[in-house]
Amino acid sequence: MTQNNTTPETGGNKMTTIRLAKMAMLVAMSIVLVALVHFPIFPAVAFLEYDPADIPILIGTFAFGPLAGFILTVVTSVIQGVTVSAASGVYGILMHIIATSALVIVAGVIYRRHKTRKTALIGVLCGIAAMAIVMIGANLVITPIFMGVPRSAVWQLMPFIVAFNIIKAGINGLVTFLVYKRISGFLHR
Repeated sequence: MTQNNTTPETGGNKMTTIRLAKMAMLVAMSIVLVALVHFPIFPAVAFLEYDPADIPILIGTFAFGPLAGFILTVVTSVIQGVTVSAASGVYGILMHIIATSALVIVAGVIYRRHKTRKTALIGVLCGIAAMAIVMIGANLVITPIFMGVPRSAVWQLMPFIVAFNIIKAGINGLVTFLVYKRISGFLHR
């Protein structure tokens, strides 16, 4: 006799509930990480702060796919934006969603096709590049609107912005690459 985890009342199943619980745990880890670890990389642009919040999101992307990574990004960004990073407001939420989505969707799509360490590394490297490129456009369009500064002022900071995004995504991608296989068993159980 086999056990059916689907119930007519809920329309869901036990595996979906477990997966959602694991994703919620990853969101909580992201929030805790950003609350505990955040510091500027470049003193000249101290508002660009490194934080490791994308590590659990990227881990969740590798475990559950790019759509799950996008959902983790949105949920984490909103919770973070109304709690530990409330000073950045809607601007911070929007920029985090754009930056992290570029990273995790690209990395997740590449990794999903062939789940090997090599493909994970290629996915992370392509995700880093995607994040850096997407954030050039996002900063040129969104930052002047929210910050009330001319586009030329944002353009002058672009070397710092690009370097920041490469460093932040690089650190978070490297840590994810190093720890994912060690914890993937738990996420897939």
